[in-house]
Parts: sequence; C-alpha cells; structure tokens
Amino acid sequence: MIDGWRLAVTAAGEAADPAALPPDLEWSPATVPGTAAQALMAAGRWRLDAPTPLHDKDVWYRARFAGSGARTLRFDGLATMAEVWLNGVSILRSDNMFLAHAVDVTLVGDNELVIAFRSLDAAIAAKKGRARWRTRLVGNNALRHVRTTLLGHMTGWQPPVHAVGPWRKIGFAGDVRDLSLRSALDGDDGVVTVSLRLADAQDVALAAAGQSVALARKEGDRFTGTLRLPEVEKWWPHTHGTPTLHEVRLTVDGRGIALGRTGFRSIAVDRGVDGKGFALVVNGQSIFARGACWSASDLVSLAGNRASLKPWLDQARAAHMNMLRVAGSMIYEGDAFFELCDELGILVWHDFMFANMDYPLADAAFRASVEAEAAQFLGRTAAHPSLAVLCGGSEVAQQVSMMGLPPELWSGPLYDELLPAAVAAHRPDAVYVANSPSGGDLPFAIGEGVSHYYGVGAYLRPLDDARRAGVRFATECLGFSNLPVFARGGISSNVPQDGGTDWDFADVTAHYTKLLYGADTPRLRRAAVAEVMEATIAEWRRAGSSCAGALVWMLKDFMPGAGWGVVDSEGTPKLSWHALRRAFRPVQVSLTDEGLDGLAIHLINDTAAPVRAKLSLRCYQNGETLVMRRLRDVELPPRSNRTISSAEMIGAFFDITCAYRFGVPALDVTVVTLDDAATGQRLAEAAHFPQGRAALTADPGLSVEPAGGRALTVRATRFAHCIQIEDAHWRAADEGFNLEPGEERIVELVRVSDGSAAGAVCVANGKGEVRYACP
Repeated sequence: MIDGWRLAVTAAGEAADPAALPPDLEWSPATVPGTAAQALMAAGRWRLDAPTPLHDKDVWYRARFAGSGARTLRFDGLATMAEVWLNGVSILRSDNMFLAHAVDVTLVGDNELVIAFRSLDAAIAAKKGRARWRTRLVGNNALRHVRTTLLGHMTGWQPPVHAVGPWRKIGFAGDVRDLSLRSALDGDDGVVTVSLRLADAQDVALAAAGQSVALARKEGDRFTGTLRLPEVEKWWPHTHGTPTLHEVRLTVDGRGIALGRTGFRSIAVDRGVDGKGFALVVNGQSIFARGACWSASDLVSLAGNRASLKPWLDQARAAHMNMLRVAGSMIYEGDAFFELCDELGILVWHDFMFANMDYPLADAAFRASVEAEAAQFLGRTAAHPSLAVLCGGSEVAQQVSMMGLPPELWSGPLYDELLPAAVAAHRPDAVYVANSPSGGDLPFAIGEGVSHYYGVGAYLRPLDDARRAGVRFATECLGFSNLPVFARGGISSNVPQDGGTDWDFADVTAHYTKLLYGADTPRLRRAAVAEVMEATIAEWRRAGSSCAGALVWMLKDFMPGAGWGVVDSEGTPKLSWHALRRAFRPVQVSLTDEGLDGLAIHLINDTAAPVRAKLSLRCYQNGETLVMRRLRDVELPPRSNRTISSAEMIGAFFDITCAYRFGVPALDVTVVTLDDAATGQRLAEAAHFPQGRAALTADPGLSVEPAGGRALTVRATRFAHCIQIEDAHWRAADEGFNLEPGEERIVELVRVSDGSAAGAVCVANGKGEVRYACP
C-alpha cells in the first residue's frame, strides 16, 4: 500500500499535468481506497446533507513514497476518467471505474505518484451519438457512454453524491501474479483449478481439504494444476445447511501461501412444468430464495472492506435472508463482500453494472472495455460459492417495452451475446439471466420468469394480489417508505420517489396503513408495512405457491429518514426488518385466509434435520376469551413444506374466518404457535384477524418493567398486537410480535448510542403508551 495521500480540486481542464498545477492549491489529507467526497467531508469542505457537485471539476491525488527498482503497480479501481503520472511520466489512462490495471514501473528512490480525475461532465459532453430511448430515472442520460456507477445519479432515492477518486486499492503486486482460482462441484467431488505466475519458483503444490497436487510449470513462470477432492463437504445457504468452506494454500519451495477459502455447490434453475417458472436448485434441492436488494456499505466512501460490510451482512443473516441482490445501478462488490457472503451462507444475485439506459455497444472501444470489465469481475469471483446468479442488466428491457417501443429493442448483443459468453467462459457454475425483470409476453410480466413486483406496494393493489399475480420470482418487491423508530426519523424525512411521478412512497405506506387499521399515525405506519411484508412472504412461501423467491427493495438506507431500507442508515433495524426475520424463518408456521374453507396452516422446515414440534391453535373473542383451542404433535421432515387446514386441526365446523356470516362473529383473532416438542422453545407463531386489525378494540392491558440488566418484561392481560419499543439510545432485540392474554415476554435491549435505557412501549391495538426506565 502507498500512504500519505493528499487531494486538491481544480476547475475542469485547468492543469494539463502535475507540473501545471497552481502553487496555491488547498491540499487535504485523503484516504485510499476512498473517494474525494469522503476526503473533503473529513476536511469540512463537503456535506452529505448539501453535497457539492464533483463531476464538473478535476480532482487531483498525490503521494510520495520510497522504493527502488522494477515493480508492478496495481490500481484496483479509479473513478472514473483518470490519468496517472509516476515521477512526472504518464503511465496510465483509464475511463472505466470498474477496471483494475497493473503497470510495470521502475522506482527511483524518492517517488511521486499523481492521479488526475478529470471532470466527468466534460468527458460526456464530448461524446457523440444519440440514444434510441431515454430514461427519466437517471438525471443525465449521457452517462451511458462511460463506465461509472449510477449511484448519486438516481436522485429520487439518494443524494447526488458523485463517485470520484481511487475507490479501490492502490499498491504493489505480490509474489503471486495473474492468479486464476476456480472451484466447481463434479458429482460429489470438489474440483479446484488454479493458474498463476511465480517468479524464481521450482516446486509448487496446491492443497485443500487434506488433499494436494503438484502444479505443472507451463511457459515461463506460469504454473497450472487441478486438485480433486473426493466426496467433499458441500456449501449450502445457511437456511438449508452449513456453508462449508475449505482453505486453499500453495506451497512454494517449502513456503506456504494462503489463497483464501472456497466452497463447492451446484446450482440450477427449475422452470416448472409450464416452463415459465424460476426456482433455484442448490445441490439438487429447491430453495425459496429470500432476502433484499443491496446498495453499498456507504454512499460517500463506497467502502468495501470487511469492517464496513460485516455489520450490514450480519443484519441480513440475522433476518434469515439467504440471498442479496446487487442491482445494476450500484457497483461491483469487492472481495470482502463475497468472502463474507461465503462465510454467512448468503447467496448473491449480482447484476452487471448496466441499468435503465441504452448503452453504445457498437462503439468498439466501449465494447472492449466492457469485455475486460466482465472478465475481471468474473475471474476474481470464480472461487466464491455465494455468487449464484449473474444478470445482464436492471430494468433495461422493462424501460424500453414500457415506452411502447418494438420488441427488437428490448434486448441486444450486450445481454444476449457478450455477457452470457463471459459467464460461460469464466463462471459456468452460475446461472445467467439476461435482464431483471424478464420473461413473458412483456419483459416485466409478473407471472413468468423474474419480475419486479410492486402490485402490493407502489401500485396499491390489495393484499390478495400477491396470490392472484402468480409471481414466480421477485428480484425486487415490497418497496415502502419504512419509518425508523420514533426517536430517529420522521414521516417526511428523505422519502423515496420515482422520477416523473406525482406521488412518493410515503403515500404508498399511508394507503396500506389506512387499509389495515383505518387510521394513520407513525406507529401504525411502521406496523402496517411490517404486517404487509409478513403476510406477503407467508403467501409466497406456502406449499403450492407459484413463487420461489422474494428480494425486498431494499436492505439499508443511505440517509436518516423514511427510506426504502428495512435497516436505517445507522444500522438499526426497523420494524419491517423484524417482520422479515419472522417471515423468513427456516422453521416456520404461517396462516392464509382461504375464505369459506377456513385457514390454511403452512408448516415449513428448510433445515437439514427433522423437527418434532407441538402445533397449537387458539381463538379469542374480544382479545381475551378463549373460544377454541386445539393441540397436536407434528413432525416436519428435512427441507419440507406442507399445509393442513384449520378444519383438519379442529375436527368440526367452526367459522374461523368469519366467512359464513352466521350471526355475531365468534372471534376476533386466531393465534397458531409451533413449539419444539423436547424443549418447549417457541419456533414460530402467526396470527389471523378475521374481522380485520381495526376490529381489535379491547385495550390489551399492557404492562412493562425492567427485567434486570438491559431488558424489559412486557405483559398483556388481553391480546396485544404488534409491540413496538421506542428508545432514544437503545433498541429492542425483538419487536413487532404479539402477546396472547396473560402472556409475558422478556425483550433484550441493545445499545444504539450513549444514554440511559428509557422509553415507551406501545401496541397497534391500544391507545397511549407505557413508559419505562432501566436503572
């Protein structure tokens, strides 16, 4: 690594090279890897709440370092129009922020490295050629000419933070050069293939999982070989098994070199009997893929190190998410992201960085740059089992078709030839999808292929549209304005809005709040989104559902406020995150209203072990009087999904859904619980409100008291719906749950900021709140 970087800003084109820089420039310390916005913010010269444009300027970085002799300088990512000088000599020009470069240089003792990041506005202003169509989601459609991120340019849901600077590492190449490491599953055997360059090496061996093989020397200093691992332990998504990883090492003339860890899994797509489905099959097992769409760890720095990524990915794992999607409007994630997803057992759906625009693939230089970009990305991720699906682009086909343009414009050689060929060459073990969404008579059809489903959500459809739409796999869904906890955000703060609309996502949240509760308050808005998400996922995960995957838009916010994220910008889960954690449980019970046929009780066990449990059904009138109770033993085989009816459970007619209208309804809530048969531990629970949530009018009789340490004991004398805990400095480890009459639950509190634990507990079906203060 090279340290001691400093940064300065000039007018676009003011200096042609370092020698022409004005002597009175203001230089600020800079972090590499990092961005200009990050460095300027640290120096007090830039603010996230009022971001200064950077694409209209030139940004200069420089550093001095010691060293002599022949070396190879590596630049892993320069955003975006970059010129590099070493000791006054030009050594590199780059116009693709997603490309890495290796430059052989000669150091002279005291060295100066200078990088000019030229004005992107000036660069794209000089580009020629009109697009066949334009999008309203990106502020400047001329960005289609350059290979840069669209983060900061889709300002309906993010501030205009311009990505400028050395956002990935700059340093010297090590002993191992041009490393290609691939892993694959061949039957039950793992196969590791390696190719690399090593100067002055004689005996080189590759080892993993207790096996080793000598590498063969090819031309010059290149070594290659293949290691087979019989009956290797496979890698699984964490919801379905163990994400087993194996250390891979080189031995070079007796010296060990770690190459990291890899795993072995197969992946395929089941299209269903009608050929229209999209279900992922991992190691021969169909899985329900669930999770969220990923953006970046930080919009300002674009940090890709382990420390910045791990808290967010831990949140995804804790919510039982087994897939994250990196959309084409983001960035290619770095090695640390995939290493963490490998470890955590999280599958990755990764778009290539193309979204919403008409890209000029006919330009030979542009095409060559894209080919190199795809090869580099796929090559450096070839040993990561978490990378499962590769997608050509985001909403490109959808944009064109929604404009009424002919089908021949819906796709093209980029998505149909170049990118699938790259995947076949470098990641044949992954699934390729041309566009998200795609499939059907229109490429955004919901009932075929992969879709962006916002029927329940932006398009204000009733909740039963989730079944009627026939969703096969939602790579985006359930986008709402998600309010953070009361102490850390308001209804109108940083609400996302799609370009060209006269409504925003706060309007969407308000619609469903009134639909469910007949009223609209911040607490009810949080509850409504949580309820809608949990109900929709329950519908899609049930046996017999057409849906095989759901990725919520999105995991995290970039800014404080009521954004799309189910986790706020500081890392605090919102109520919707807790709802998803319940909805995504590997061992799950859920309910769907089947009208005159009563309730369907859905029992799911995604794990590799059988589950023996007690299933209980209880119905209450006025939130207090028990009018029906049934209990039975159930055994859930490994990786199973079954449904039983409430009639089967009860054994007689009982109007559990209040569908027959025979007099006054006998109940207002049904609770179903699933408890471990041996330990009594609660595995999952679900509730149904046959008269609607607004009919829960009986005061729950809530009480709260400290439970020692930083915990609360919460009790209710009647049914309490959707417990929320509001605290300025602490958060609840669990909330959004229900309490049955007489039930109590101990809730741990987790520190968010300095300050005592003091706040309020409230419920969706009660007025007021109960205050607490922990000693």
